[in-house]
Amino acid sequence: MKLNELTDRAGARHAAKRLGRGIGSGKGKTCGRGVKGQKARTGVALNGFEGGQMPIYRRLPKRGFRNPFRTIYAPVNLGALAGAIAAGRLDPAQPIGEQALRDAGLIAKGRQWAGVSLLGGGRIEQSIRITVDRASKSAIAAVEAAGGSVALPAQPPAES
Repeated sequence: MKLNELTDRAGARHAAKRLGRGIGSGKGKTCGRGVKGQKARTGVALNGFEGGQMPIYRRLPKRGFRNPFRTIYAPVNLGALAGAIAAGRLDPAQPIGEQALRDAGLIAKGRQWAGVSLLGGGRIEQSIRITVDRASKSAIAAVEAAGGSVALPAQPPAES
């Protein structure tokens, strides 16, 4: 077999319909676009237009609110943490911080995070010392049950 002998399977590519080549072709004159009007012209894309019927994006109610000032934390589950330790990407004898989690590939790249949130999904057997910005109660309990510790930043006193 030679590179110049490679072809697609039969039927994998459809030949383009030749438009405007006489009335005998079945797609002559107006090329299947009907007569005149906006949609007979080139460059028209009426996204969301439903022929005068009220479009679905206007029929459905608007709901919810997205706070532009929200803080988003990178989620790290205990199961993923245990998997990284088992794979040798994290050393349980050393303190684990945000940079160590990044280097182990547990924090998704490509977006800005306000910090790391430790979640209780999965199980952990090793004793670890981890520093995170937030942690769920179940995650703290699981780490402490395994003989480790979770360090959280000091919270400012709540204003009353």
